[in-house]
Amino acid sequence: MAIVVIGINHRTAPLAVLERVTLNGDARPKALHDLRLRPNLSEVVLLSTCNRTEVYAVTERFHGAYADIRDFFCSLAGLSPDALSLHLISQHEEEAATHLFEVAAGLRSAVLGESEILGQVRDAWMLGQREGTTRAALNLLFRRAIEVGKRARTETSIGRGTASVSHAAVEMAEERLGPLSHAKVVVVGAGDVGESSAVALSARGVGQLVVVNRTESRADSLASRTGGRLAPHASLTDELSNADLVVTCTGSELPVLDHELMAGVVDRRGGQPLLVLDIAVPRDVEAIVANLPGITLLDLEDLRDWADRGRQARAAEAERVREIVAGEVDRYLDDASAREVAPILGALHDRAEHVRQAELARFQRRLTDLDPTEREAVEALTRGLIAKLLRQPTVRLKEDAGTPRGERNASALRDLFDLP
Repeated sequence: MAIVVIGINHRTAPLAVLERVTLNGDARPKALHDLRLRPNLSEVVLLSTCNRTEVYAVTERFHGAYADIRDFFCSLAGLSPDALSLHLISQHEEEAATHLFEVAAGLRSAVLGESEILGQVRDAWMLGQREGTTRAALNLLFRRAIEVGKRARTETSIGRGTASVSHAAVEMAEERLGPLSHAKVVVVGAGDVGESSAVALSARGVGQLVVVNRTESRADSLASRTGGRLAPHASLTDELSNADLVVTCTGSELPVLDHELMAGVVDRRGGQPLLVLDIAVPRDVEAIVANLPGITLLDLEDLRDWADRGRQARAAEAERVREIVAGEVDRYLDDASAREVAPILGALHDRAEHVRQAELARFQRRLTDLDPTEREAVEALTRGLIAKLLRQPTVRLKEDAGTPRGERNASALRDLFDLP
C-alpha cells in the first residue's frame, strides 16, 4: 500500500484553472465519496482551499490511482486529461509526506508561513474521518502533519507578521491607499475569509467598516465584533458608491460584482477611484470590471506576486522549518513501516503459538504427572524456543520494512508459513 498526493495548486496552475476545481461546503463530502468509490483508492482526504485542491489517497497501484484522481479533476474542471495534466502535481510515499508536512507548516502557501492552512488541513482530515474515508494510514499521516504545523509555528518565527491571505490583502491595500484610518471599506462575505478580513481591517483602525452578506445575521454578528456596521445585500450598490476599498470573499459560484452592477457604481462615483480586492475562489468579480474607469481590480494572483517580495525576509525561518519537516518525515516513515509489518508479524507469532499449544495438547497425557513447577518449566521452555526461533525473522522484517527486500521477505514468510 502506498500513499499518494495528486492535485493542483497556485504554483502549478493559473487562478482561472484553480477556481474551476475549488470545492466548498456540501460539495466536499460528495466529492470524497465519489473518490472513495473509485477502484484504486482505499483511503481518501480532500484538501481544497483558495490556494490548492489536493487529493491524498492510499492505493496499491500508483498508475491506477493517478488515473482515478486525474479523471476526478477533469470532471471538475471540464478539461481534457492532456490539458489538465500540465497543472497536476503527483507524488508518493516520502515525497507525499514531505509535501503535506510543508503545506501544514505554511512553506507552500502564497503567503509564507500563513496560519490558516493548518486549520484547513485539520478540517480536511476531520471531514474524512466523519465521512469514513480514512483509516490507519492517512490518520497517521495527517496526525503527524498537524504536529509538524504546530512545531513550525511554536519553534520558529515563520508565522509572525503577515500570517494569512486576509492580512496580506489588507497590507497590500495599505501600500496602494496609505493608512486606512479615514477610509470606508466594504467587506462582501462573512465566512471564514470575510471574518479574517474584517478582523484585520479593524486591527488597522479602518475609518468605517461595512459588512455585507446574504445571511444578515452572520454579517451583523461579525460587524458587532469588529466595530463595523451591517448593510443589507440589497444596498450593496449604495455602499460601493462612496467606498474607498471593497474586499470580496464569498463562497459564491457566480460573480457577486458583475459588470452591470459595477458600471452603475462607477456612474454614481463621479470619477472617484475604487480599489477592489477579490480574494475569493472562485472569483467574486467579473474580469471585465477591471476595464471600467476608476476601478483597480486585484485578485489572488496579484496578492501572490506582492507576497513573494516578503519571502526573502523569512528565508532563514523557512530553512529552520524545513529541518523540522525532514526530521518528522523520517520519524513518520519509521512508524509507518513498523505499522505495515505489524500484521504479518502478528500472524507469524500467532501461527507459532498455535503450533506450540497444539503440540502441548498432543503430549498432554504424558505431562499429567508433572507438578505445577515442572509444568511451568515446560511452558517456559517451549515459549523460549519459539521466541528465539522467531527473533531473527522479526528483527530483519522490521529493519527492512518499506524496502524492496522487506517486501520480498514478507512475501516469503506468507508463502512459507501460509499466513493471510
